Amino acid sequence: MTAEPPTDDDQRDPTAASTGGRYPTDVLVSADWVNARLDEFSSVATDLRLLEVDVNASFYEEGHAPGAVGVDWRTDLRSAEAHDILSPTEMTAFLESRGITEETTVVIYGDNRNWFAAHLYWQLAHYGHPDVRIMDGGREYWTEHGYPTTTQPVAPPDVTYGDAPDAPARPEVRAGRTDVRAAIGTDAKLVDVRLPEEFRGDVTKPPGSDEGAMRGGHIPGATNVFWAENVRPDGLFKSRKELADVYESRGVTPDDDVIVYCRIGERSSVTWFVLEELLGYEHVRHYDGSWTEWGNMIGVPIEVGEPDGDS
Repeated sequence: MTAEPPTDDDQRDPTAASTGGRYPTDVLVSADWVNARLDEFSSVATDLRLLEVDVNASFYEEGHAPGAVGVDWRTDLRSAEAHDILSPTEMTAFLESRGITEETTVVIYGDNRNWFAAHLYWQLAHYGHPDVRIMDGGREYWTEHGYPTTTQPVAPPDVTYGDAPDAPARPEVRAGRTDVRAAIGTDAKLVDVRLPEEFRGDVTKPPGSDEGAMRGGHIPGATNVFWAENVRPDGLFKSRKELADVYESRGVTPDDDVIVYCRIGERSSVTWFVLEELLGYEHVRHYDGSWTEWGNMIGVPIEVGEPDGDS
């Protein structure tokens, strides 16, 4: 979906849209918006479902928004059949296990300033769930600003996802390694959202990570736009103008064919969300195989150093 300017009603109601009405609620909602609807999220009805997606499952146990259903990114959102995202069958089973039908509005937030929430958002967009939204600021914003929390787990109702996907509904939002190889040397824009040290090849994974690659560097021709340039110090997304300036100053414009990647696909999900949903870029693909795939493959081109340096 493409972001549209907020309505006058959104601008008047501080709970209607994220951060004062800068973005429409069909893609991004504020903590106030969620807080005003906690009773609905806690209901057994299937109209609204709130999900907390964490890479550390203990965060949910320590305290979460009332009514939020817990999702462990490591075990719930990675395919058991392959090193991949959920298959259509697995996605259907996941949605049903969280009390979600094809008519449910799904609101997602999580740790690490919504890295893993954005990854689930992108998967649901890929499979065509009609109504998915991210809570701006994520888990940290919710807890740091005194919103209510509980340690009580949520047991979602038993449901059937009536129109279960048997294939991706939006294959155009995903890029594979063949697509990336075809994009090298063309006008397509490759956006690497990792740390500059990862981009240069100084390290093959960020500090504290346990999954890296044999080789360091970046895909030839890629531009490094660190994922954190999308958010303010408090974790909320920057304004549309600020975000547009970030990308257009790097030569990434709305008319470009853009492919984003990181190490394992979570950080680049945030950038995909920004470009696709908040800025309305029309041709944005997410290479979710990212550096753990590219940096471990034989025979693919890799650059090291800065873009204008030696390779």
